[in-house]
Amino acid sequence: MPDLIRLYIKHCLIGFAIAAGFVAMLLYFDIANMWHLVSHSDKGWLAVLVLWLANGVVFAGVQFGIAVMNMKDDDDDEPRGGKRQHVQRPTGQMIPVRVAAGGPDTRQQRR
Repeated sequence: MPDLIRLYIKHCLIGFAIAAGFVAMLLYFDIANMWHLVSHSDKGWLAVLVLWLANGVVFAGVQFGIAVMNMKDDDDDEPRGGKRQHVQRPTGQMIPVRVAAGGPDTRQQRR
């Protein structure tokens, strides 16, 4: 099996395990009276399953995204960045600007 597929399956399983823990904590701490709603309904197991699957997809995607972002390339051993160049900093002095006299008036007149 290719390494990328193995990495994907591994981190998806980790994400679904985290989602199972999250849903279990939601039910244990009775957030939004969820334990009562699930335990007193004949289709409560279906609600828990859907909640686990929806959160599992989200957590698995985040887990795999973090794993991919943490992957390193071994080719990046050479230094990166540009050469330092001298940058002329502003001095705060005024610069004279010459304007031709008698030019057209560019201001708009209000009516």
